[in-house]
Amino acid sequence: MSLVTKVSSADDPRLSVYADLRDMQLRKSLESEHGLFMAEGHKIILRALEAGLVPRSFLVSPRWLEDLGPHIEDSSAEIFVLSEAEIETLTGFHVHRGALAAFERPTPLASAELLSHHRRILVLEDLADHTNIGAIFRTAAALGWDAILLSPRCADPWYRRAIKVSMGAVFSVPFAYVDDWYRLPAELKAAGFQSLAMTLAPDSVDLDSLELPAENKVALIVGSEGHGLTAHWQAGATARVTIPMREGIDSLNVAASVAIACWQLRHS
Repeated sequence: MSLVTKVSSADDPRLSVYADLRDMQLRKSLESEHGLFMAEGHKIILRALEAGLVPRSFLVSPRWLEDLGPHIEDSSAEIFVLSEAEIETLTGFHVHRGALAAFERPTPLASAELLSHHRRILVLEDLADHTNIGAIFRTAAALGWDAILLSPRCADPWYRRAIKVSMGAVFSVPFAYVDDWYRLPAELKAAGFQSLAMTLAPDSVDLDSLELPAENKVALIVGSEGHGLTAHWQAGATARVTIPMREGIDSLNVAASVAIACWQLRHS
């Protein structure tokens, strides 16, 4: 049974993990160092619990305690109750639905494990925007893609904004960072994947005319928001692919591009 503790001030040291949630650099350092991530809002907190993730503590406003309480009271994590005004002072923004939770970060998965157990994966190179990361995870979950591999410089899927945009899909889609990014194209080939690099290269094939062998293992690869895929990845892919667009439009937001490509390749 959780201990419910009413707190009167945002300055209470027991709430320090919830401070300055809009300071991205501070949060990245603090959360990685302490092995935690933040879940914001009723739905996200419940989805984290349903996924078996372990809470350290909850922070809720009085009016949301009654709604969320029955779902979290059996946890051993302490529930802190603080006014909405003080929560905003503490976090630096208005908290949607007046509820936050600090959870343990799961043990990271190994990329080799994902390659050996899954047939349709997304590969993300140097995506820096947490909103795009979250949207791509949500797309992967919705359209049945199995897993996601990330380059070392990709934004953190466990960051609060990415989790919120994904609507908790980060909890259900397995992912791993790849340490030796340069070798991954060869590892995909060795594991039997057809690797499809999304690029505007002149020899790119339109996705709607692409033909893949039946029951194929597919890795869809996308590059950073600004520069796209590196030359190494474009050269190392099985095929370079693109989304056909009207004349005068040469690109889409990366999350939108991934959504279209995942839909087009859903039966691959």
